[in-house]
Amino acid sequence: MRVHHLNCVTMCPLGGRLMDGRRRPKGVPAALVCHTLLVETEQGLVLVDTGFGLEDVRNPRPRLSPFFLKLNRPRFNEEMTAVRQLERLGFKAGDVRHIVLTHLDFDHAGGLDDFPAARVHVMAAEAEAAVAQATWLDRRRFRPRQWSTQPHWMTYPMPRGGERWYGFECVRELAGLPPEILLVPLVGHTLGHAGVAVQLADKWLLHAGDAYFFHEELDPHQPRCTPGLRAYQAFMQKDGRLRRINQERLRDLVRLHDPDVRVFCAHDAVEFERLEEESRIRETLAPSGPAPVERTPELPEPPVPHIPTV
Repeated sequence: MRVHHLNCVTMCPLGGRLMDGRRRPKGVPAALVCHTLLVETEQGLVLVDTGFGLEDVRNPRPRLSPFFLKLNRPRFNEEMTAVRQLERLGFKAGDVRHIVLTHLDFDHAGGLDDFPAARVHVMAAEAEAAVAQATWLDRRRFRPRQWSTQPHWMTYPMPRGGERWYGFECVRELAGLPPEILLVPLVGHTLGHAGVAVQLADKWLLHAGDAYFFHEELDPHQPRCTPGLRAYQAFMQKDGRLRRINQERLRDLVRLHDPDVRVFCAHDAVEFERLEEESRIRETLAPSGPAPVERTPELPEPPVPHIPTV
């Protein structure tokens, strides 16, 4: 499989180095990416998260919380949306057959509307919490205006005693997807948060979503996080105990299985730049790549969704 690393709109919160850890002139804001994956498979294109979408860029106020717009300050640019980036790669929106979500926060699911034919794969607990919107924070992080594709959602319960992947219990069989793409439960940031593992020829990639925010958090010996992102994670978490447990499990994964498994999160620019460069080098060394994916076959009618309607 061929994997493309996409940044689908950068967020620029205040705080500079106290947020993203990078040296910069005083007053220059931080830069947090929205790291998504575009995966070419024999079943068509697969997106892992979507970042912000076209309607978020064009008309953000009705679709996004004013609180998070002020806090995260997205640098909206239509050309940075997933649909525009894959068009520059020679694909069309209809070529995306599946979207696998780490979770349903506004900055991970905003592009769902741009791919109306795609099936959306998400943990059942995540979909249920997003629809219920039980708290003030839930009503701001989960944005139903981004969910026109809700009838195409496929939900997966938390596995009990299922197959294991490097010590993690995971959902191995995602409907219509190859076994090289897995949902790996990483609960804590949200109640149905998951990582998405993608197997390449020489290693696994694990998109850990918002299980952590800063690359040094996974240092097996001296983990650290910037003050700003530490506070943001604590503010956003639904279960702090499980979040910390899963971060420790990710550190163990890095300690025991690097470089067989490459772990990265959704918003760290250092990780994104490194992986994007590695992908560019890989493409240079093997320019022919895999056979092109089939572009626009018809999707079968999706099954009845397993979540209540909004």
